[in-house]
Amino acid sequence: MTDIAPVSPTAPGANVAANATEQLSPETLDYDAFLRLLVAQMENQDPLEPQSDTEYIAQLATFSNVEQNILTNERLEQLLSVGAATDAASLIGRTLSGPDGTSGEVASVRITSSGAFAELADGRTLAIGDGLTIT
Repeated sequence: MTDIAPVSPTAPGANVAANATEQLSPETLDYDAFLRLLVAQMENQDPLEPQSDTEYIAQLATFSNVEQNILTNERLEQLLSVGAATDAASLIGRTLSGPDGTSGEVASVRITSSGAFAELADGRTLAIGDGLTIT
């Protein structure tokens, strides 16, 4: 009689799913990452002990929630951008004074990923933020 090696208690695909989550930082966890993780789990499940229907439905519900949260965040970002543009437009023609003593009339406003900047009539740029006085 031959000896049989003991079977590991982890499923064959456990390392694949663990590696997939280790490579993802919280900043990169999005809709696509969740889908890749779910597919990797399904591809590597133990055929002798498949995932129960209840677990699968719970994961699909979670998947749907993730999708809805992403869409909600996108809409919120759009609303914030519109609000920032509206606020910026109200500064045109007004006089701004920065905390460093820089002041001047606002000719235009530029909104970037770094924040909002007032372009003054004399060509200088003033960051719109804390310590700013509007007259």
